[in-house]
Amino acid sequence: MEKILDVYCEKFDEQHPLICMDEASKQITSDIEPALPMAPGQPRREDHHYQRRDVRAVFLFFDPLRGWRRVASCESRTRVDWAEQVRQLLDKDYPQAKRITLVCDNLNTHDIASLYTAFDAPTAHRLARRLRIEYTPRNGSWLNMAELELSVLTRQCIGRRFGSAEQMALAMKRWQRDRNKTEGGAAWRFTTADARIKLRHLYPTDI
Repeated sequence: MEKILDVYCEKFDEQHPLICMDEASKQITSDIEPALPMAPGQPRREDHHYQRRDVRAVFLFFDPLRGWRRVASCESRTRVDWAEQVRQLLDKDYPQAKRITLVCDNLNTHDIASLYTAFDAPTAHRLARRLRIEYTPRNGSWLNMAELELSVLTRQCIGRRFGSAEQMALAMKRWQRDRNKTEGGAAWRFTTADARIKLRHLYPTDI
């Protein structure tokens, strides 16, 4: 835990940006009976019956200092899928960065080995040299700021029904565009000193 908190306290450096990533599985469902639209004082009303359309993997990358995020909808959450998303982060999103610090959870696909699974050795090595991975504790995913942003994505965009995976992907892109326009970042204020007071029950005690 303290290692992640130390990462969040590091001085901002454009050449060494901090990126948090998270992923989730989203079941896409659509209405069987047409929903009643919103009206003044009345939310959209859906019938409890629905049709299952698809299941998609949602990847989210979040730069809390720059106020930038990128979301992607994929068919699966394999090592290759994660590696492809990381390559886009390094080669397209932040091509000028010398090294990116990537905060993520301990899912088995989130490691350098995935790059070597997806790409040839020279490409994987090139990407790995520009990547510093920091893992949140197994029971401390709340320390990942991308989890907060994924929660916002769910509440504002994908926590509803869609007619297809394509419709959801389009809605996510619009959400990403609008959020990036506001450059809404995150000001992390929970420090190691705070943790030693508020979470002292997690620290070992003298026998």
